[in-house]
Amino acid sequence: MKARKIIGKVIYHLFVLAFGFCMIYPVLWMISGSFKDNAQILTGGLSLVPKEVIKTNYATGWRGFSGITFATFFKNSGILTSIATFGTLVSSALVSYSLSRVHFKGRGLWFSCMIATMMLPGQVIMIPSFLIWHKLGLVGTYVPLVLPYFCGQAFFIYQMMQFMKGIPRELDEAAKIDGCSKYGIFGRIIFPLLKPSLITTVIIQFYWKWDDYMGPLLYLNKPQQYPVSIAIKLFADATSTTDYGAMFAMSSLSLIPVFLIFLFFNRYLVQGIGTSGLKG
Repeated sequence: MKARKIIGKVIYHLFVLAFGFCMIYPVLWMISGSFKDNAQILTGGLSLVPKEVIKTNYATGWRGFSGITFATFFKNSGILTSIATFGTLVSSALVSYSLSRVHFKGRGLWFSCMIATMMLPGQVIMIPSFLIWHKLGLVGTYVPLVLPYFCGQAFFIYQMMQFMKGIPRELDEAAKIDGCSKYGIFGRIIFPLLKPSLITTVIIQFYWKWDDYMGPLLYLNKPQQYPVSIAIKLFADATSTTDYGAMFAMSSLSLIPVFLIFLFFNRYLVQGIGTSGLKG
């Protein structure tokens, strides 16, 4: 019986390792490709070991285009992602608190409207949104890419509301007795207790915004404004030869911020997602 359990565990772990390797293999192949030339990438098949290590891909990719280095593109991505993540964090926390803990007329209607926005594909509102920003004269600026995030994001609002259900309402009542207003209860009690959910929001929103391609493609029209997601695409040239080595090199570098965010806050991510379904 003991031997059967050991064999079962070995098979289970081997399966998990094999599945995990299949999941991460494309990333490993991309990193390996950043040290290859075009010939090795296009004819080397699925091999992860380059026949000849090309060390110049990173330098070539970092030089960028038209005198604009990838330092500028990384800076643009950092600015856009940081502002959007901050806006999502603050606005979603405020909206989730009002819908979850504050009683007001029409709360159910506003909650239904918020949930309904989660069911709309992004393609449905893409053209109307572009026309509105164009009429406002804000196309070609960062405003359309960051301002909407200060109005709350339905996914994170709902996630925080579910997390708040695990916070005892007795804390609110005790704070009221001590003279706290609704704003005081939120700032001194609810917001600090939301830490796991807030960090989960930071990780997911950072990842989504850092990888956002369609938004910058629609609203930005100057190369010096481009984030990394658009700049990497510029390596692909339909009229000439695509420099895959440099493209893979910059793609590999673009993974570093996301990897570090996930690495440092991984335990909060698990805690935030795992407790979002608890009810108080």
